Amino acid sequence: MRRLLLATVFSVGAAISLALPAAADTRFEARLVGQAILPAATFLAPPADAPEYFRLSGRFTGPGNARNEVAGSIPGVTLPGYGPRATGLAMPFPGQPLQGFSGIKPVGDGSYWVTGDNGFGNRRNSPDALLMIHRVRPNWQSGAVAVENTIFLSDPNRVTSFVIQNEATPSRYLTGADFDVESIQPLPDGTMMIGDEFGPYLLHFDAQGRLLRVIETTMDGEALRTPDHHANLIPANPTAGVPHRVRRSGGYEGMALTPDGRTIWALMEQPLFAAGTNNPEGQFLRVLEFDVARMAWTGRNLRYRLEPGATAIGDFNFIDERRALVIERDNGEGDAGRACAQGVESTHAAPCFAMPARLKRIYLVDMGAADAEGFVRKIGHIDLMAIQDPERVARQRGDRAAGASDTVFTFPFFTIENVAMVDADHIIVGNDNNLPFSAGRHLSRADDNELILLRVPELLRAR
Repeated sequence: MRRLLLATVFSVGAAISLALPAAADTRFEARLVGQAILPAATFLAPPADAPEYFRLSGRFTGPGNARNEVAGSIPGVTLPGYGPRATGLAMPFPGQPLQGFSGIKPVGDGSYWVTGDNGFGNRRNSPDALLMIHRVRPNWQSGAVAVENTIFLSDPNRVTSFVIQNEATPSRYLTGADFDVESIQPLPDGTMMIGDEFGPYLLHFDAQGRLLRVIETTMDGEALRTPDHHANLIPANPTAGVPHRVRRSGGYEGMALTPDGRTIWALMEQPLFAAGTNNPEGQFLRVLEFDVARMAWTGRNLRYRLEPGATAIGDFNFIDERRALVIERDNGEGDAGRACAQGVESTHAAPCFAMPARLKRIYLVDMGAADAEGFVRKIGHIDLMAIQDPERVARQRGDRAAGASDTVFTFPFFTIENVAMVDADHIIVGNDNNLPFSAGRHLSRADDNELILLRVPELLRAR
């Protein structure tokens, strides 16, 4: 019901007092209460003191990342393995795209901090994409998402130890060639911690988005790096590799702050490589503990076990002092009812979903109940591919099989990277639309930024 739209905010304490024990990995039902949409083609002007160069973005998204200054001359097409399917947008873009919500945190007044993504997916194609965070406010009644504030991230005090894209400019705005920002946690002192995937690093910013610290990752005395870490160099010997244990795009997709503001748990997106190999160390992710007061790793880490069929996590936020929500997903996108038939390939003329979404879940976990091997206990989950919508609240359902139920709603996106508790009965969930390369809602249309409100009281009360 739309009038359940959080006019009354229940206390977390009341919810916990009603908590019931759950069997291991119980599936709970979710009901759609609201859907709010920020259109894919939403653009911002760069800051007035940014170089003129940033009035165009996406120059390097074509073949070979070669420069192309002609606006709208590079058609958007789905990522390799998903089609190919046209997404209806074309680069370079006039202005900066407001896209890729990759982490979320409630402000407490109905608005939310969200991170943008690094731009267009990697360091090579994103040097003209400015890094930013936004405060957004979904209106569940109208279905619109208002962007109330945008903060462009910068390094005016030369905190980075390496050269950034805007090294020689007065403003020194950060770009997608410098960092890949994926998770966000406002701290009690008004500053913000942002998780990065290139290092992976923890990035500490002040309230104006100015960089204060770049914190390297260590575990068991070992520096953990991706192939995109800024200290890594291609060796002169063509047979030599660049040693790393963190996968490309495998850094801090999730980062949760305990309610007391004292501890951050930073969660890798994908499994680490076993030392000295190109094999995963297991079907699990590392969760590293960070002391906020000391701005230092504690040396403690836990393990998060992925379900069979899952490839990564999307976000991570506490709901109380020990329980937290985690998005777990596969790499698929699109409704299975419009999957490509056996032996049939998707084409622009006859598109189909080559790799439809299968496993898209939100887990409730207990961070205070790790087993002897350090594995976090999973309490239960909801299935984002089977959300109940008896009142037909959904504003858009996308391309589905003929005759598909209009009382079941799916969230069939490749990357779902936002989840947080709203109150004792509700959570908010959002996708990262990978503009303009993902088309999971529609076969031939770039995904919008969608935020959905789900009623999940049984999940939130489970122990």
